[in-house]
Amino acid sequence: MTNSFGRNTSFSRRPLACSISSPQATRKTRIFRPIHAFVVFGAFITFLSAISSGYVYVLPNLTQAFHGYNISSNFTTSNADCNIFYGRWVQDNRYPMYDASECPFVERGFNCLGNGRPDTDYLRWRWKPDNCEIPVLDVQSALVKLRNKRIVFVGDSMSRTQWESLICMLMSGVKDRTSVYEINRNKITKRIRFLGVRFSSFNLSVDFYRSVYLVRHGWIPKHAPKRVRSALKLDELDNISLEWVNSDVLIFNTGQWWVPGKLFDTGCYFQVGGSLKLGLSIPGAFRIALDTWASWVDSNIDTNRTSVFFRTFEPSHWRYLLIHL
Repeated sequence: MTNSFGRNTSFSRRPLACSISSPQATRKTRIFRPIHAFVVFGAFITFLSAISSGYVYVLPNLTQAFHGYNISSNFTTSNADCNIFYGRWVQDNRYPMYDASECPFVERGFNCLGNGRPDTDYLRWRWKPDNCEIPVLDVQSALVKLRNKRIVFVGDSMSRTQWESLICMLMSGVKDRTSVYEINRNKITKRIRFLGVRFSSFNLSVDFYRSVYLVRHGWIPKHAPKRVRSALKLDELDNISLEWVNSDVLIFNTGQWWVPGKLFDTGCYFQVGGSLKLGLSIPGAFRIALDTWASWVDSNIDTNRTSVFFRTFEPSHWRYLLIHL
């Protein structure tokens, strides 16, 4: 099943400061404005969808990114009338679902409570779809359902913070905190390509792979102009992609890095086959990359076992200047 919804056209060119504000409760949107409420809710939605739904693509509508795919406008759950992407933020005093200052897997820069923020109202927002209710996460039940499973997040820092939040939520239901650990004893940083957390009591793995474009990033092609320092090989998935295959839930995202400041301004252009595509626009390149990703999923993933999700553009971590793609 394939789902489609519009993209967020705001991108970060230069991070200025961490900014967290409460969302407007009346705004009809799926864009999650406060990063901590966003991190908690996003991982919660991803988790609930992953354990209750089958094989689902959620694709950005870049003037029909996938040609030939059957696009459906509704997200199907047990309630056929429920579309979780249309709704509003409401205050809920049952939140937050964990204390970020007590979770060892939250990066220091995103731990507002630990960094001294005095107010907590920004943590008490819940997403309310228009026509249905999203059940509150039962951590103990979730851990039982996820026993002997492997969840894999692939993408940029947005996926990493979702990964962190899901781990913290699940960890709140584990009595022995020492039974939850990063398998290589690494600290959580944005530079490491692989981070894997093990819930040993449940034989559960929750992994993150840093692949900001999903496709392969190569160095200077032969006979390239001087302005070209590297190239994205749009017809090849990242060279670590085989490590994603053996999973039960596979969650992808990309988008934050598909901007001029991360591409053309750094000398990174696009390549298909052996040919540089210097005139190819970013939306055009993104479309090709998503086609490559979808073909890879079709060829490599056993959808009888693995639930696959694709998450689109999201708000940045930072206060930023707006540019439009």
